[in-house]
Amino acid sequence: MNQLLVKENSHLLVSRAMHPQNTQVNIKGCIVGGEKTVVVAGPCAIESEELLKETAFKVRAAGASILRGGAYKPRTSPYSFQGHGEEGLKILARVGQEMNMPVVTELMDSQDIELVVDYTDVLQVGARNMYNYSLLKKLGRLDKPVLLKRGISATIEEWLLAAEYILAGGNHQVIMCERGLRSAEPWTRNTLDLSGVALVKEISHLPVMVDPSHGTGVRSLVNPMARAALAAGADGIMVEVHPHPEKAFSDGPQSLTPKGFSQLMRELDPIARACGRRVK
Repeated sequence: MNQLLVKENSHLLVSRAMHPQNTQVNIKGCIVGGEKTVVVAGPCAIESEELLKETAFKVRAAGASILRGGAYKPRTSPYSFQGHGEEGLKILARVGQEMNMPVVTELMDSQDIELVVDYTDVLQVGARNMYNYSLLKKLGRLDKPVLLKRGISATIEEWLLAAEYILAGGNHQVIMCERGLRSAEPWTRNTLDLSGVALVKEISHLPVMVDPSHGTGVRSLVNPMARAALAAGADGIMVEVHPHPEKAFSDGPQSLTPKGFSQLMRELDPIARACGRRVK
């Protein structure tokens, strides 16, 4: 099995043998990997300050702890909306401060680190950049939490060794994020690997979040997969929420409405409690 390298090499920093206790990542008082199941919510892309503020107000009221929003958007087509860049970062920072919510956004290029790090509380490494080892090494030299998404076809070992690059540089504030794998299944955007969540929790001490929005690409599947993720041991959930998904610049079909997000939070609460945790 490919995972044997991580399982058998106890010297690896990601290994539970090296660090038996669960790592907890503190994001402005929000503890990922602690008693509370942390919920990250917000639109795929930052479209305008008004829309982000509306979304942040509603998801915070429902119980979300961290606000997400993309300023730089990696898109398959070069003609799709690519994000507002630095202006988007400024909007995210302002809204996060006003709503008293930590913020997370994706870092696309190592040359943007100094810019992005000033506006966000968590740096997200997207699935396309999981193999960008030069970027991972630079993030290892920062004192800033990193949300590391699993690559679209990455094995668990490759995912964990990507995290090892960051830890080896001295930054141990790493949160793993399962967001689904590319498969032959045409009815969903990706295939969400919840067995991988349970396995990473078993062999590594790092906290794990699950993104059922990208993991399925289907709005109606987000809630059941989020519930299943908590049962599998996930430390947090990351979902896309938009007040008007049919008008969203990106990922509308997988975005929950604020009403749908409130319903999700109600559904997650009893599952979290059954697992000895809470969502609010």
